[in-house]
Amino acid sequence: MNGRVVNVGLCGFGVVGQGVVDHLERKREMLRDQLGVEVVVARVAVRNPSKSRDIAIDVARVTDDALSVAVDPELDIVCELMGGTDKAREVTLEALKAGKIVVTANKALLCDHGKELLAVAQEFGGHLLFEASVAGGIPVIKAIREGLVVNEFSSIRGILNGTCNYILTRMTNEGASYQDILVEAKELGYAEADESLDVDGIDAAHKAVVLAYLAYGKWVDFDAVRLQGIKEVRQEDIRYAKDNGYSVKLIAMVDREREGSALRVSVLPTLMPKETPLGSVDGVFNAVSIQGDVVGETVYIGPGAGRDATASAVISDVVDAVKLLILGGPEGRFPFLDPAPRNGKRIEVARADEIESRYYVRLVVRDQPGVMAEIASILASHSVSLASVNQKEVGEDAERVSLIITTHATTEAAVSEAVAELGELAAVEERPFLMPIGDAS
Repeated sequence: MNGRVVNVGLCGFGVVGQGVVDHLERKREMLRDQLGVEVVVARVAVRNPSKSRDIAIDVARVTDDALSVAVDPELDIVCELMGGTDKAREVTLEALKAGKIVVTANKALLCDHGKELLAVAQEFGGHLLFEASVAGGIPVIKAIREGLVVNEFSSIRGILNGTCNYILTRMTNEGASYQDILVEAKELGYAEADESLDVDGIDAAHKAVVLAYLAYGKWVDFDAVRLQGIKEVRQEDIRYAKDNGYSVKLIAMVDREREGSALRVSVLPTLMPKETPLGSVDGVFNAVSIQGDVVGETVYIGPGAGRDATASAVISDVVDAVKLLILGGPEGRFPFLDPAPRNGKRIEVARADEIESRYYVRLVVRDQPGVMAEIASILASHSVSLASVNQKEVGEDAERVSLIITTHATTEAAVSEAVAELGELAAVEERPFLMPIGDAS
């Protein structure tokens, strides 16, 4: 490479982009000592150049044309920090076609277009790095790609959305309702004005798709992710969990038990044993548990979002990009490095009748003779075996009771069909709530 300067361009200068510039400037000397080069943010693309921002930047480096940054021949690295998928895809494709190293924190972009982007990177001699796309400041992607490279993975389980974990933690600690805590979470900045990406599990599902690719080489269609958010979690569920040694967590799971078995990808509220690492992580923190055949279980816990955590992960990729440039061939080029195993095409996504777990079911029913017998009969007709039943009155209405049922191990197909049939009973007054029960392993 020419000289001792590596020029970086940012497409997007919101919270994360400003954090990247701030910390690159603060750590300029440290990075120079480690890398032997100067890392400089040479250009920044913004939607509104006149907008006031917390981090000042020379106006001569600012533009509202992100595509001009993507193809600028003076830039070595392009960071896509725009959010969304349409414009971000266009910018990322153009940068990769120009043979550049692209760093992105955009999990939705990767989920929807990752396969295409990596193919273009390979074709044109570019590179796509995305450590910041999953779990923010936790280096889980680097762990899978590098630290655990010799391992085959039986499961990856994670708390991948800090907003959901914050809400569930406060529901547990304070006894308040989901809706009340959501209002406060928005006021405190832990939840967006439109909270649906977080609380509906969509954000975590995007990340689960990325993890499935990294661990197994399989791009799983987003629609194939078994997805349920936390909106229907109630204090009855929280109390049952506390009384029985569990906590309710939104768990992303990427699971393949053995060679030849199908791949399960899900994001679901789950009863997690409190003594497990994932069961004990509270607040806005993320956590990821990875089970490898060589190392066993490794666990990673830390901040999953926010300016500094995400900026840290972006800069980690920038540093890796600098190392690639330094180690490139005579023309400064470097071979495309596929970040995932190559056998993904042969892996099938699990069907509902291939997924087994124990399950938790909450029903609100009229307290009248024969109801429990009818419920037990329906469960038995689907080969769902009862493990326990708890009954409590709902509020001050003695004629309505909450039934909490746990099952022995059964298939997702069987329990889902049984619960759907239960929901049609005249005595069942609210939509049944279903979630898996995690194990301690």
